[in-house]
Amino acid sequence: MPDSKLIDSVLSGDRRGLAKAITLVESTRADHQEQARVLLEALLPRTGGATRIGITGVPGVGKSTFIEAFGMHLIEDGHRIAVLAVDPSSTISGGSILGDKTRMQHLSASESAFIRPTPSGGSLGGVASHTREAMLLCEAAGYDVVLVETVGVGQSEYVVASMVDFFLVLMLPGAGDELQGLKRGILELADALVVNKADGDNLARAERACAEYTAAMHLVRAGGWEPPVVAVSALESRGMDHVWGIVQDHRQKLVQTGELERKRAEQRRRWFWSMLEEGMKARFLGKENVARAVAEKERAIEAGTSTPTAAARQVFALLDEEG
Repeated sequence: MPDSKLIDSVLSGDRRGLAKAITLVESTRADHQEQARVLLEALLPRTGGATRIGITGVPGVGKSTFIEAFGMHLIEDGHRIAVLAVDPSSTISGGSILGDKTRMQHLSASESAFIRPTPSGGSLGGVASHTREAMLLCEAAGYDVVLVETVGVGQSEYVVASMVDFFLVLMLPGAGDELQGLKRGILELADALVVNKADGDNLARAERACAEYTAAMHLVRAGGWEPPVVAVSALESRGMDHVWGIVQDHRQKLVQTGELERKRAEQRRRWFWSMLEEGMKARFLGKENVARAVAEKERAIEAGTSTPTAAARQVFALLDEEG
């Protein structure tokens, strides 16, 4: 059973207690997992009140600078900020977010902020599960804005978008080739595009980029919420109030239509199924006879004596044998 002092520590907003609780839910030890389950169930009634914002961006966009400027703006406005990371490319040490933490010196030093890396656990599903649980713990600790940063590339953007209320994509002032190389799917996920580094000689380019991105958004999004495109300078902490205003406007519309609760209910359902799939895969492949069969079939596939489809069916047949 989790220590009642740990529950009280989280509820009181103690950052050290929160860090300890997150470490508990990230542990792979069976006894720790059971303690984490009881802990989360005890804290669940105190969760769900935060504004959850996903943040991604192309390389070199200044994500850390933006998060610090945005976070400090919100703190000055009276909010408490938690920053979590989804990094499927990281090792257990935490990956690049640790470097980001040293760059976000003002934010990490604030008593109203909490910054936490999520270890990969060897799979994107593991990262997502840990991040979702960490998000609930942060909400129970009184953080009313949770920023979920995608550090890796590829599928991590989709995973982050599936756990937040608002998905923000950071872009650079120079559009053109960058816009052509941007995945259409990312534009479809975005609730707003923010052109960063709109300062100095970049101002004119940022304005042109906003126009190009706005036109692109009209091509991929039809009906419903129209994602705004705004230019900001994180370096000069300019435009943060505008971005927060967009987030609030979006949230108000979701609440008024009941879409926020529907969206979160669907997110919880998908989380449940992803956990089922991960768990069933781990338990099945962890069986000794299955592990032997998989190794044997891999060799047959490599040798060209079996097709992947036939080999997979033969491994699946072991399920029927167990009855």
